[in-house]
Amino acid sequence: MDGKHNYNDSPVYAPFFGVMGCTAAIIFSCLGAAYGTAKSGTGIAAMAIMKPELIMKSIIPVVMAGIIAIYGLVVAVLIAGRLDVPPKYSLYEGFMHLGAGLAVGFSGLAAGLSIGIVGDSGVRGTAQQPRLFVGMILILIFAEVLGLYGLIVAVFLYAH
Repeated sequence: MDGKHNYNDSPVYAPFFGVMGCTAAIIFSCLGAAYGTAKSGTGIAAMAIMKPELIMKSIIPVVMAGIIAIYGLVVAVLIAGRLDVPPKYSLYEGFMHLGAGLAVGFSGLAAGLSIGIVGDSGVRGTAQQPRLFVGMILILIFAEVLGLYGLIVAVFLYAH
């Protein structure tokens, strides 16, 4: 070539990056959701020994952790729907989809870790001091929005 790059050229490995973005979106967001569910669930189990009437009220962190997995699922399905064989799928598109998957995946992982830790301590503390409940919910919302930020960035990258 004469120093110019033809962006219409699409190598055979271009879809690999899109597939990895799809994979990263679902795996990392589900890892975060699973940790948040498990960690909050152990707190609920410990709290339920003292106050079983608070079980349903304390399930909120588990629900919020599950929403994190939905963010990853949405992005993974969007990316998977756009995957195609070269030259219809460019390397640029593959890189953008990889970035989108990593953005939602890692932010979902971080949000899930945060929700799990706050949910565990929060439901245990709420059993001893009911006024802690509102504070726990606010902190959980701030943790959840971290995953939402990743979803927003991922959708922008996906749409490029």
